[in-house]
Amino acid sequence: MAAPAGAWLVFGFSPEEAAGEPGPGPGPWRLEAGPEGIFRVWPAWSYVVVETGAGLELRSAGLRRRLPGWAEALPSETHLVLRGPAAARAWRREEALRGALHGQPAWSRELPPEPCRPLPLLPGGFATPRPPFFTALPAGVRARRLVLGTEHALALGAAGEVFTWGGGRHGQLGHGTLESEPQPRLVEALAGVPMQAVAAGGWHSASVSEAGDLYMWGWNESGQLALPSKALVEERAQDEDMGAGNTKRMPCREQSAAADAEFISIQAFPALLDLPQDLEVSTVSCGSRHTAVITRKYGQLGHGDNTSSDRARCVEHLVAKGLRAEEVVCGPWTTYVRVLEQ
Repeated sequence: MAAPAGAWLVFGFSPEEAAGEPGPGPGPWRLEAGPEGIFRVWPAWSYVVVETGAGLELRSAGLRRRLPGWAEALPSETHLVLRGPAAARAWRREEALRGALHGQPAWSRELPPEPCRPLPLLPGGFATPRPPFFTALPAGVRARRLVLGTEHALALGAAGEVFTWGGGRHGQLGHGTLESEPQPRLVEALAGVPMQAVAAGGWHSASVSEAGDLYMWGWNESGQLALPSKALVEERAQDEDMGAGNTKRMPCREQSAAADAEFISIQAFPALLDLPQDLEVSTVSCGSRHTAVITRKYGQLGHGDNTSSDRARCVEHLVAKGLRAEEVVCGPWTTYVRVLEQ
């Protein structure tokens, strides 16, 4: 069931910028809702599908297309998968943008008349927004939630266990190696800790326990795991050098950090994060190289500027405006936040 409609704020890369047109900047900007409001969002890089009171709608730079008869979306830059009450189908992105959804789809699968779990889960397996479009799940994996990264997937089992499979070259599977896994494999490091949520980024992963603890693993090149990133320390040092007249001298504080900090490029096992003020997490979402969470106490998440960070920070814009985050959905380079006034 969709969450109540609310205002959605967007941070990051806009569809206009993806099309090479001037955009609103790093944000936030408000997603235009109309009188019926917006219940859910499914972002890709160059477009987003939203659920309004009138049904699904595809939005891109200066473009809106109604998608009547469909209940859920799974978008990518090559194809758009849509699920309705009786079938799931995929069309090429260009056809979806033109509204040409009445011809032969790239893929189609009829669905039995039974309740469906959220996409990408389908009866017997899961959908992907690129060929082969459908993959069967082993009978032993009873998934209640499934999320897709660029090269990997995570499934949340019925008892709160976490399974991962696919590409593992950035440690995103959480098995302690960089090897790929062709079939779902239990993340043993999380065994015995029931999870309530999972998320997959480009090449990193996250899970939230029933107690509200946040676990992160995989690639940390941009600090997306909230663990020390050498690339970001070097980037900050270079920015300070340029701001100091290009003296080519690293500040003492950054020299000490670069020499002494235990930088993490790849975290191959799940790491339990210490959030500020021991905050408990209610939900998590991952983009290509960023992560956003909502905490139970404050309903706040991440940070809201265009600077990379390897520390969890509050979005001060929400605090200043008296807004409470109710839901967060990350696109590849964007963050959509459903907010309510406090």
